[in-house]
Amino acid sequence: MSAAEPGLGIDEIQTVCFVGAGRMGCFNSLKAAISGYDVVLYDVNTTNLKQVPQLHQGLAQFLIGSGYCSVGDIPGALARISLVADLEEATAQADLVSESVFERLQLKREVHRELDLVCPAKTILTTNSSYLCLSDIQDVVERGDRIAALHSYMASPLMDIVGGTRTSRATIDILNRYVLSLNAVPLVLKKEYRGYVLNAMLGPVLATAMSLLIQGKASCEEVDSAWMRRRSAPMGPLGILDLIGLGTVCDYWQYRTDEGPIPGLRPRVLDLLQPMVGRGELGMQSGRGFYRYPDPAYQRPGFLDDTPDRDDSYKPLVLALVAGALVVTASGVADPADIDRAWTVGMALDRGPFGILQQMGAAEFLVQFNQHVAAGQFDPDKARLVREYLNEH
Repeated sequence: MSAAEPGLGIDEIQTVCFVGAGRMGCFNSLKAAISGYDVVLYDVNTTNLKQVPQLHQGLAQFLIGSGYCSVGDIPGALARISLVADLEEATAQADLVSESVFERLQLKREVHRELDLVCPAKTILTTNSSYLCLSDIQDVVERGDRIAALHSYMASPLMDIVGGTRTSRATIDILNRYVLSLNAVPLVLKKEYRGYVLNAMLGPVLATAMSLLIQGKASCEEVDSAWMRRRSAPMGPLGILDLIGLGTVCDYWQYRTDEGPIPGLRPRVLDLLQPMVGRGELGMQSGRGFYRYPDPAYQRPGFLDDTPDRDDSYKPLVLALVAGALVVTASGVADPADIDRAWTVGMALDRGPFGILQQMGAAEFLVQFNQHVAAGQFDPDKARLVREYLNEH
């Protein structure tokens, strides 16, 4: 994968403002600058802004290593990025704003209300929210035709685009072409959905992995090796949680409004994660989470050979994945082909959940899934959607 040459952006967008200078804001701002856009990175916290150059350097090495860009692309990209602590100044020339503040509803609503007031009339507002929906936010702005969800993933080219009830087709078209100009893969959802498509499938897998660990049914290494071996994946679910950042994951579970895909799981996950976060064990970024970094155990030669191939660790994970995909489809969010594409592109794996289902057979899946639900390992209401969809198809 290599990025578009600088200057090959789209006509409607010349300047992009990123609100929130955390890892996601820094990651997306660097990709936009590499792709030739003028970039302004805003944060109310000047300490966060002071840390941006160091974050950009680390993210640049990741993007170079992944083949997104070359070493020579970085100096020019960094020169196109301005750091600003005043929101009105930051958005003065913005054609597009991407908001990536903490996943807290009132904060996001306040930010978008202010953005609507200070941004030029031309500016498209977008939220990079992972769990909150656009409908939770959109009513605070007047420019309903120029607001949408534009959701990105760390370490993945996939980007979700979701319009609101007032979002114009022209806005969706501009965002679709903007994503393509980043050499990313746009996925326009039919309707909004918490977790979009990829996270709506990955979330149950990650939750199931933590549940196996919490219940003492498998060790961290047994969970991840089972997934890595069977799916030819470079890391397992608990390694992925370390990559996302355990502080972010804990924050998400603390503020989500439901119990998660497994009944009663939320308090148990918080009991697992909050002490880790309290000790500063945040995952890759702090050097310790479920694994120690650098050189985590799952990257060492012989990791798969040294851990048993446990079917009782793998089956709950793959059942959670396929069931999550069926719920998304049954909810009218995306078609099976788009869902498989979201998974294969987003996770860099060779087979999506519907491909796995075809391989398993629907009848065999239902037998195992019903046992999974009976054991209290999947939300009963969503399980009903899964059964109804398979019975109809």
